[in-house]
Amino acid sequence: MSFPKPFYRWRPHPWHGLSSGPNPPSIVHAYIELTPFDRVKYEIDKETGYLRVDRPHRASSVTPTLYGFIPKTFCGRRVAEMAIGTDRADGDPLDICVISERPISQPEVILNAKVVGGLRMIDHGEADDKIIAVLANDNLYAHIEDIHELPDIYVERLRHYFSTYKLVPGQDTPVEVSDAYDRSHAERVIAAAIADYEETYGNE
Repeated sequence: MSFPKPFYRWRPHPWHGLSSGPNPPSIVHAYIELTPFDRVKYEIDKETGYLRVDRPHRASSVTPTLYGFIPKTFCGRRVAEMAIGTDRADGDPLDICVISERPISQPEVILNAKVVGGLRMIDHGEADDKIIAVLANDNLYAHIEDIHELPDIYVERLRHYFSTYKLVPGQDTPVEVSDAYDRSHAERVIAAAIADYEETYGNE
């Protein structure tokens, strides 16, 4: 019996072993770390590829959408050059928020995400963009082409979450979230992050 192609005999690293998607920067893969049901912040462990507990949420807010990253992306110098207000990026894979009609409660899944826009975020002085997408085959949202077609409440909730998710009472927040940008700019950010990855880690 022959193995299907592609076939992974061992689990690939979610950041380095998966492709960026079937048609990047328009349709990308999203590896999901967090769901709207999680009250603990999970983050990919860069060495092992497993999910690591980063921290329990201090505040009561939880991510309003699926939240993860695009494989084989890296926020480096090209991503930083596109960010107003900073000259460096956070050195992590590019984050993505994915909207779906049906609740998805399972993390560590891969899905096809249709890019519609993004949020420019500066965290501790570093570019930390959040791409906004819809589930590519979603029954309700798959037709959406750009962020202005989404109900405003989705962007409002995402902006509020990222503005407050590191907030500690009595301290200033280290996060600045700017206005949302459209699909065209989001695709340029993704292309920059893919180029930064190839420059940093190679394209294999």
